[in-house]
Amino acid sequence: MDLAYMAELPADEFVLRRQKLAAQLTDNSVFIVFSEVEKRRNNDCTYPFRQDSYFWYLTGFNEPNSALVIQKKGKLVETTIFVRPSNPLMEIWNGRRLGVERAAEKLHLDQAFSIDDFARIFGKICQNSTALYHYQGLQPWADQLLAETFISPPDYINWAPMLDEMRLFKSANEVRLMQQAGQITALGHMKAMRQTRPNRFEYEIESEILHEFNRFGARYPAYTTIVAGGENACILHYTENDQPLKDGDLVLIDAGCEFAMYAGDITRTFPVNGKFTQAQREIYQIVLNAQKRAIELLVAGNSIQRANDEVVRIKVKGLLDLGIMRGDIDELIANNAHREFYMHGLGHWLGLDVHDVGSYSKEGQNGDRNSKVRDRPLEIGMVLTVEPGLYISPKSDVPEQYKGIGVRIEDNILITEYGNKVLTAAAPKEIGDIEALMATER
Repeated sequence: MDLAYMAELPADEFVLRRQKLAAQLTDNSVFIVFSEVEKRRNNDCTYPFRQDSYFWYLTGFNEPNSALVIQKKGKLVETTIFVRPSNPLMEIWNGRRLGVERAAEKLHLDQAFSIDDFARIFGKICQNSTALYHYQGLQPWADQLLAETFISPPDYINWAPMLDEMRLFKSANEVRLMQQAGQITALGHMKAMRQTRPNRFEYEIESEILHEFNRFGARYPAYTTIVAGGENACILHYTENDQPLKDGDLVLIDAGCEFAMYAGDITRTFPVNGKFTQAQREIYQIVLNAQKRAIELLVAGNSIQRANDEVVRIKVKGLLDLGIMRGDIDELIANNAHREFYMHGLGHWLGLDVHDVGSYSKEGQNGDRNSKVRDRPLEIGMVLTVEPGLYISPKSDVPEQYKGIGVRIEDNILITEYGNKVLTAAAPKEIGDIEALMATER
């Protein structure tokens, strides 16, 4: 596996994004997006800083307490950034700052000012403008800053639909970073398979995964890692990771690295002792068949909804064949009987956020961002996860050998002109491949 990687986007990518956004703004308007701020963990300690994805998308700037302004007047577009001023004493204690003096040149913007002067300068920028674009409620500190700037708050235009649509389609540079995030994430899962043993704790396997991410330049996970042994796998967002792994159980691992701000997101399920039991094999193969068929269907022109409909049919038929479900397949699907065992969606957009932005529905393209129907035709450049699962509660009325089995298999795919590309194919998911990999370490 080639692990030579580009660790960041070129500066002109951010310039092009700003230009594309400016072209969508109304004439005589002002657009503003704010950075994230540091979050208190306890006393005077903070959580590791992670930049707001929207702000990063347009600037590539990784400091808190900042704001980007785009002013449009006819054909004239002017870009301004507000940043923390240089402070030698604070930089000794808490790290370097770009500072006002270097910000404009470094970030390829027209001008830069101190965030301490925001109210005075931004008020002047907005004079005589007829529209102000701002995502109210996203950053509380930003709303407060704007409230202090204006005597009476203006009517804001929410810019989220524009940026969400832009972020949904990945550039060639973004794809390279996401491919790398997928490869590093796959290495973490392979490490987990090699290191898993009966009686090791879930958190031990989590540490193996995070160590592997770090080794290849991904310092942080994209989300809280799930290592769920046995019936813990039937809890979709299980994150306690504090139980011993038992001989004869499966372990479900949902983990992804964040590489250069982009997320990987893989789930694999495998036997703690390296060998699937017959019952585990049967449930696993249903999920694998469903996932592989979904990947075949998730191509340009098709929708997530269409693929999910077929996934549901494959699962219900498989569960009927095993005697886990009983009845007529069409009636069971019509009555959503499968929701007892498959209660989530087939996948989600992936990018700067693990649950990335963008509408899933045809209606959402016209402004209804809350629509739950996932009938939007897929297009080239979209990246999404494919993650069917089956979760059989210990309390379910099913044959005893299937109780407490939870299986999910998840990959990341890029929609291309040739169909799709699986960005996470390095992580084994065929039963024979998993057992072979685990056997090499035993």
